[in-house]
Amino acid sequence: MTKKKTKRGSGALLGLGLDNEDGHRRITTGKQFAIYGGSAETHERMTETIVKTFEELKQRGKHLDEVRPVELADIIKNSSPR
Repeated sequence: MTKKKTKRGSGALLGLGLDNEDGHRRITTGKQFAIYGGSAETHERMTETIVKTFEELKQRGKHLDEVRPVELADIIKNSSPR
């Protein structure tokens, strides 16, 4: 029996902030994520959530493309600032 090889890095997260009223263009990108727009506060919260999400994945010993959508949603929910 052969083991299926998965291509690492094929998954990515995208954050979109729609509450920008100051005209400033905020863009933050990384190897497996991109965050666009939002007010300063929203953009900061999205960035913090992404960082915490990847930290949690690392603690679980998993890559983004190895988690099921339900598990990822749970991680993101628990990673977002209150």
